[in-house]
Amino acid sequence: MKMGLIGLGKMGHNMRDRLQSGGHDIVGFDPHVASNDVDTLEQLISSLDAPRVVWIMVPHGSPTRDTVGALTELLEPGDLVIEGGNSRFTDDQLHAQYLAMRGIDYLDCGVSGGVWGRELGYALMVGGDAAVVERAMPLFRSLLPDEDLTKCFVHAGPVGAGHFAKMVHNGVEYGLMQAYAEGYELLSAQPLVTDVRGVLEAWTSGTVVRSWLLDLLVDALRADPGLTDISGHVADSGEGRWTVEEAIAHSVPVPVISAALFARFSSQQGDSPAMKAISALRNQFGGHSMQKVTL
Repeated sequence: MKMGLIGLGKMGHNMRDRLQSGGHDIVGFDPHVASNDVDTLEQLISSLDAPRVVWIMVPHGSPTRDTVGALTELLEPGDLVIEGGNSRFTDDQLHAQYLAMRGIDYLDCGVSGGVWGRELGYALMVGGDAAVVERAMPLFRSLLPDEDLTKCFVHAGPVGAGHFAKMVHNGVEYGLMQAYAEGYELLSAQPLVTDVRGVLEAWTSGTVVRSWLLDLLVDALRADPGLTDISGHVADSGEGRWTVEEAIAHSVPVPVISAALFARFSSQQGDSPAMKAISALRNQFGGHSMQKVTL
């Protein structure tokens, strides 16, 4: 198939390579990188034969909304837009309604696999009409690790379901990473354990806590045993917040994911105002010593 791909960052660039390896003709556009195939969005659309397929891989929020708005003016009835970033599922529903007014189809596709997807393939979670999903299946198959759709691909439901599934996936990822990180810190705090990386590596085979994330942590420790070159500041890209918000909306308890999200907030504070207040209170009521700031 021939397809336009908007966004050639870490994910989009690798996806283009994998799709091209699968025999597809991919025309990429991204004004922020040098690996452009065309110079403008208009050139991208004119290079495609109708009915066109355009896949968006840009940051969620305004960049995605602006791209969808621009495509609405350039595409024609019968064309298809696939949104593969990490947009909030409620945005997808608005995008689909807006494009439908022009007769343009829309799918939302949660893509998991990170920078390793080019080599290993991706897992895909898709929302949209079944007939439209089937139209895009040749593209989806080329992105998957293998041809067994029951393992790495799901048509999760109507528009919005794909990104809702990816949102929850990323929330679970927050919790898993936090658990591994806390285990690593506790192992490191005990002098009896003289080979922390070795313990974690032993967990990677045959145990109930083995996973690809644990493999990656072991790889990171092998490259930098004390993680001395890495800052403890951890950003939250949005999906964890949305997961907790949806849990509140549906009265679903998610204590692990919530704690992992709040841990990321703590990492972003540096010297936490809340912990300063606790230190001051302990001194006020109990005379407990306070550590003074040194300049």
